[in-house]
Amino acid sequence: MNLMRNRGGIALHARIPMDTRVQWDRAMELAARRRTLRLISNGMYILTSRWGDNFGAATVTWLSQASFKPPLLMAAIRTNSNVFRCLSESRLAAVHILGCDQKEVAQKFFFPTTAGEGTINGEPFIDGSTGMPVLPNTPAHIECSVIRVLNDLGDHAIVVLEVLEAECRMRVRPLTIADSPWEYGG
Repeated sequence: MNLMRNRGGIALHARIPMDTRVQWDRAMELAARRRTLRLISNGMYILTSRWGDNFGAATVTWLSQASFKPPLLMAAIRTNSNVFRCLSESRLAAVHILGCDQKEVAQKFFFPTTAGEGTINGEPFIDGSTGMPVLPNTPAHIECSVIRVLNDLGDHAIVVLEVLEAECRMRVRPLTIADSPWEYGG
């Protein structure tokens, strides 16, 4: 094995023969990989979108701020979901921050989207400034435009969103997967 080291003695890059890498890949225990990847901290959010009369809403956990200028978010969204279809067509979405006491709200959006008279999956919504469904029972929301979709890298699409509007109705400790009985990813 050939290691390149910086002045501090830390390995920056290891040149490992291909056959050794393949053996390591095969030897990696699936359960250990899952446990390790699930240690990455993830918040729980609800993402909503609309395209005409079609509504999409889902609990998402792979979301992060990606830039200050311009303010960008990135989210990983299942491509076979209503919310992905709606945001792909409308090019708009709303991200809702959940408080640590809102597990029951998060759970409502684990299921396919059903929209009725002013509700999505049983939660009331209003039209936001972009026309996207905004859930007023959440402490904060961010309305965004879709600026890029990377849909050829894995089982989720990476969606880059530019922040257009934001409202914080109350400061709370956000809900995270660690606060919930659920696991996602790994």
